Amino acid sequence: MAGRRGQGRRDLRRARERLPAELAGVVDAFERHLRFERGLSAHTVRAYVGDVVSLLDHLSGPAQVAGAGPEASGPEQGAESAPERSTTGKGAGSGLEASEYRDDTGGVSEPAVREERGRGKPAREDSEPDKKSPGTPGGLGQPAGPGLERLDLAALRAWLADLREEGASRTSLARRAAAARAFTAWAARSGWLPTDPGARLAAPRPQRRLPAVLKQEQAAAVMAASERGAVEDEPVALRDHAVVELLYASGVRVSELCGLDVDDVDLGRRVVRVLGKGGRERVVPFGEPAARAVRAWLSRGRSALVRTGSPAALFLGARGGRLGPRTARRVVYDAVSAVPESVRTGPHGLRHSAATHLLEGGADLRSVQELLGHATLASTQLYTHVTVERLKAIHDRTHPRT
Repeated sequence: MAGRRGQGRRDLRRARERLPAELAGVVDAFERHLRFERGLSAHTVRAYVGDVVSLLDHLSGPAQVAGAGPEASGPEQGAESAPERSTTGKGAGSGLEASEYRDDTGGVSEPAVREERGRGKPAREDSEPDKKSPGTPGGLGQPAGPGLERLDLAALRAWLADLREEGASRTSLARRAAAARAFTAWAARSGWLPTDPGARLAAPRPQRRLPAVLKQEQAAAVMAASERGAVEDEPVALRDHAVVELLYASGVRVSELCGLDVDDVDLGRRVVRVLGKGGRERVVPFGEPAARAVRAWLSRGRSALVRTGSPAALFLGARGGRLGPRTARRVVYDAVSAVPESVRTGPHGLRHSAATHLLEGGADLRSVQELLGHATLASTQLYTHVTVERLKAIHDRTHPRT
């Protein structure tokens, strides 16, 4: 999985490098907009820019003929000379029909896809293009900016259709469509496009998969295995135990955990101050076992990893820098794999497990939403399906009339 992800990033980097200079400039401007004006996280910026690079690489491909404009008819043109689309063959079985790419005049409703779930902003920006002052590219009623002349609804739909044939999932297609809509809305407002073709772009609804979670006894076994590894007070083992305990006790995201500083933790009150998605701050409680593990790490382990120039980070890496998410994931994978018959999961699986166990213990949905830092209750409601599925399984095993 990591190898494929790395290969995909290298492919996108090469695609960005081969973009014409005028399109590369548009991508750079969009990236600055996301990073500095929207204030999105680095992960979200990277994902959206990668999707836009994929779109523009498709748009500038050799098979994109000059006649494919808003008035063009006939089969959609892909990045390569593509045969007529079919619901059979590669990509079939996912339930995606060609009609799901119609615009809203064809009666296909727009899915409620979020650009940045933590920020609670819609993927599509419906504002009209702003009138531009002299010197800005394009402007209301003006031709498209350099290299974007062929970016219309047909091109957007052809791009999504090609991705579908390559095996992209519904969730991936929904996210890519959201990125494309954000880009075209920004380009229209900025004068790069005369109108916003993405405003009529529909995409398949993303699939909501039930998260894999640990059973409560499995989670307890993972914590116990991690604690046994720290009995000799080896600094890295103490850190790893504190990482696993705090992730499960608080349900914070791995990026939030790695961003914690020492001053963010109040061991007396057993709360941690977390800076979540969209710059929203929240205070999350944790239990006594996690407090003991963090206290042991701070008193007997952290000082051994501090180097000249080390940050005030709560968790440090072996070389004295701030602990990175990749290392934290490896720590969790190692701890979970030490428990036989447990599901293979990482930090996000511990977050899912914490939420599920809170609901199973009687916590109300709104409180769990606050603890997890979800922008909307819809994200938290996914965990209710997990608990219902478990209740059904228990019922099937134990009720005499099942």
